[in-house]
Amino acid sequence: MRGAVLALVLLATTGAHAGGRVVGTIKITEADGKPVRADAIVYVVGFPEPPAGTTAIIEQKGRRFVPDLVAVTVGDKVAFPNGDPFLHNVFSQSPPRKFDLGSFKKGESKDRQFTTPGVVEVYCNIHPEMAATILVLPNRRHTRVGPDGKFAIDGVPPGTWTVFAYTRRAPKPVSAKITVTEGADTTVELALARGSDAAHPNKYGEKYRPEKPGTYR
Repeated sequence: MRGAVLALVLLATTGAHAGGRVVGTIKITEADGKPVRADAIVYVVGFPEPPAGTTAIIEQKGRRFVPDLVAVTVGDKVAFPNGDPFLHNVFSQSPPRKFDLGSFKKGESKDRQFTTPGVVEVYCNIHPEMAATILVLPNRRHTRVGPDGKFAIDGVPPGTWTVFAYTRRAPKPVSAKITVTEGADTTVELALARGSDAAHPNKYGEKYRPEKPGTYR
């Protein structure tokens, strides 16, 4: 990955939880190496697990998707409530889950279930600056990185797996092989660099048209 740096440190310590635990730190920089604080998801793959049956929330607020990065397990849903006093549209052309929720107003919410693993890029057909990413993962061993860059994933079954870290605008995730043992911590240190925010077409595959004054604020 362009500009990516990966360091891996494995430490074994005792713990009092079922399975093992993956803990560590992720450092995110812009392409020029400048540190930046950004949402990131860390997840472990290599084994399946049923979904928890929960619904993640991506709100449309201030002409943004909030949050703009979420992770769900295969079979879970994501809801998209509109918190703005004007119309929004939510769509995706990503192969794992293509959908179009149409346009809906403030106070309304629509959702979709995600049944195929992969990366789903979500946009608003009205506001081109709105973008979000949904990671559809094979198990529940994923977590959002804290403001301090630290994370912890509990209940990882013993075995040799791959841990990934991803943030929006990164060309791809960074990854490392890990070996998890029962009742022990596996510590991973990861670093990745973000690229530029790429332009995208509307849901018809065309360039966005300029908004008419006063139509959508």
